[in-house]
Amino acid sequence: MPHEISHMMQGLIQAVLDAGKDIMTIYDTDFSVYEKSDASPVTEADRRGEEIIEAALDRIAPHIPMVGEEAASGGNIPDISAGLFWLVDPLDGTKEFVKRGGDFTVNIGLIENRTPKAGVVYAPAVGRIFWGIVGEGAWQAEVADGLLLNQRGIKTRPVNSTQMTIVASKSHRSPELESYLEHFPGSKNISIGSSLKFCLLATGEADLYPRLGPTCEWDTAAAHAVLMAAGGNVLNTDGTPLSYAKDTTTFLNPWFICVADVNYSPPTIAS
Repeated sequence: MPHEISHMMQGLIQAVLDAGKDIMTIYDTDFSVYEKSDASPVTEADRRGEEIIEAALDRIAPHIPMVGEEAASGGNIPDISAGLFWLVDPLDGTKEFVKRGGDFTVNIGLIENRTPKAGVVYAPAVGRIFWGIVGEGAWQAEVADGLLLNQRGIKTRPVNSTQMTIVASKSHRSPELESYLEHFPGSKNISIGSSLKFCLLATGEADLYPRLGPTCEWDTAAAHAVLMAAGGNVLNTDGTPLSYAKDTTTFLNPWFICVADVNYSPPTIAS
């Protein structure tokens, strides 16, 4: 499987670039915002991005089923009992997109036996792309005019518990999160949206990302793979690794914490 993933990666990167291009075209218009059944926002950019990625994945690996956020929200979930499937979020950070912020991403993650194997994360508004294959490595590049520039490998950094940088959600703050951050009085805090939070750990720009709030598996799969490929991990509140296909009706995640340094044990999260 690792060799097959490597062979597919160029196509996956092109898929997110193509989706990102259409998303940015819509971003520059007076687009409409709709409400899904869970009251979360959705736009034409979400739907169009997923269509582009689904068509690309069908060409790249027609034997691997795709769980996409928009299709799943409409009850269209394929059979993933074989254990190998894509998780796609065509626009993670829709709230930031709607506010014309730049913290939104296009995401393709590959899951095998409930574990992330590979992922691509593209932030079209800021021109950064990240990708990784667990066991092989992770990379980032700048994007300009559809081309990857300054491509380089990325790795997480060892933690310095007295000078930590902690990443937190921009749109989903909570009293529980604020309470947890009190464990790190001398830390630097970065507030950013979407799956970019994982990527800042993967590039060695941050140390910890506690998520004490709701997410779905398509929100995390791609960036989780990038972080693992770069040397980090994502843990449940009991310290076990976060897994996937936990509930194939809702695809909900529990609270979790991302660590850049796998040798660091973060303070316990009371859930």
